[in-house]
Amino acid sequence: MPINEALFAAMKAASFVKPNARKSYRLQRMAEELIARAAPANPKSRVDDATAAMPDGHALPLRVFTPVAPYGAPPPKTQTEDGSDVPIPTPRGTILFFHGGGWVTGGINLYTQACAHMAVRLQRRVISVEYRLAPEYRFPTAAEDCYEAARQLFAGELELPATPAGEGAPDPNDIVLFGDSAGGNLAAAVSLMARDRGEFMPRTQMLLYPVVGNDYNPDTSPFESVRSNGTDYILTAQDMADYVDMYRSSVQDLTNPYFAPITAHNLSGQPRTLVLSAEYCPLRDEDEAYARRLQLVNGDHAVSCYRVSNGVHGYLLNTSAVELVATTYRLIEHFLDGTPLAAPAAGAAGGTAGAADTTMAAASTVSTASTASSADGAPRTTEGGAAWRDVLGTD
Repeated sequence: MPINEALFAAMKAASFVKPNARKSYRLQRMAEELIARAAPANPKSRVDDATAAMPDGHALPLRVFTPVAPYGAPPPKTQTEDGSDVPIPTPRGTILFFHGGGWVTGGINLYTQACAHMAVRLQRRVISVEYRLAPEYRFPTAAEDCYEAARQLFAGELELPATPAGEGAPDPNDIVLFGDSAGGNLAAAVSLMARDRGEFMPRTQMLLYPVVGNDYNPDTSPFESVRSNGTDYILTAQDMADYVDMYRSSVQDLTNPYFAPITAHNLSGQPRTLVLSAEYCPLRDEDEAYARRLQLVNGDHAVSCYRVSNGVHGYLLNTSAVELVATTYRLIEHFLDGTPLAAPAAGAAGGTAGAADTTMAAASTVSTASTASSADGAPRTTEGGAAWRDVLGTD
């Protein structure tokens, strides 16, 4: 779907003048903190802070978001400390959320508004993890932080504030791993680590435009979206290359499946998975290829993959991307709760949400056997071709 011309021009200009990620990440962090301080609170979500003790003694900050009003209902007008004087919904489960930011920026403060909305919209408790950032803490620190937070959550070891119904530790069967961008990478890594270590096993993971690859050089990447979407849509291929270099500890990390999940030779035993790619994201094709590989070994029933039309990387935090965020939550609700999706409009391509449906922007069901496109727009199979097999490996 063609993107709005004015929006495209603005994004192209912003991408052109954006400073080098290696040199500007500290300034980016400072700017994000200012943005976070200015964000309004969500009266429908209670916010509590907690910590998880890491094996090296680090106290890992967590932020817990609990819905205190149904989505679409007004916030409670009066409420005692324990919420006993107002009808408050019981959360349907718990989402363990890993934020994006290229493993280098982002944090629970920047994502507070998004996580509060997530908790209310999905009527689930959301636990956001403040994993340690690169380049100060390189791979595998972030992955290990997220794994340990997940392990403790599944084991009931975290000291969490009670829900309005008095629940503390969540039911492990109702815990969902969710991450966007680098956080999607970490969610996928945690699932692989959990399978390999055998201490717990998530039943469900959701990956929003996740980083799953390792090569963002337009000359060598096997994925066309690195070339077609790698210069003009805010997140550039060069940004991704810089983030990868700042996160890795050595060149050997590039083929570690906990660093780049798509390089895993064995993707069996993975949770039921939702992959959401963005149409104008440089990661689009690797995301859809990852969904295909998961599907090949775990079964069609275990993987759902959608491409969000007109989506650009990072839209979850974009307050002007109301339709894109609404689309995302409709797809998540369908995946988690079986909420029906709108039928396609008359004349719409199969698998595309109807344009006449004002509650949902377009999102295409990806046929993951042929998700990438060649330079001339013709579909090509992400599974086929020597480059894909040689660089990424197959099961």
